[in-house]
Amino acid sequence: MEATARIEAMISPSLEDMGFDVVRVRFEGGKRPILQIMAEPSDGGEMTVEHCADISRAVSAILDVEDPIPSAYELEVSSPGMDRPLVRLHDFENWTGHVAKIEMKILQDGRKRFRGKLLGVSDKTVNMEMDGQPVALPFEDIAEAKLIITDELIAETLRKQGVSTETEDNDVSQNA
Repeated sequence: MEATARIEAMISPSLEDMGFDVVRVRFEGGKRPILQIMAEPSDGGEMTVEHCADISRAVSAILDVEDPIPSAYELEVSSPGMDRPLVRLHDFENWTGHVAKIEMKILQDGRKRFRGKLLGVSDKTVNMEMDGQPVALPFEDIAEAKLIITDELIAETLRKQGVSTETEDNDVSQNA
């Protein structure tokens, strides 16, 4: 099992008990190795600095005991942000209707990079519309994927956070 997968397996139960989902665990070596834990509230709520601090303390305690990384490293805890990575199959389902950029491990239809609107998931295949054409990408062959920031994504994110947008304010005033 890869080191990051082992670390994710170690920390996920505790973070789930705290009300968070692990989005991604990444370890980047170099002179100052960094262990990045990306998490989000399980209920879809907003991630706060306090949440990151709580997760950092919990993860540090687990890793101090388990010691999965033999050398010194820096722990970084963050939220996925608006241009979030799409790493789990249900991420592609949850963000249906939004624009994503996907890079494949192997060529699909003569290319490795795709950008288009997510249409959902079926049979472990990510469906998207690219240039008006449907594209089906096997989830297991996806190397990296992330959302692209669009006006629609910004509006939905603000709506989820309970912030009304100027467009919504105008729509309400016109209907009054």
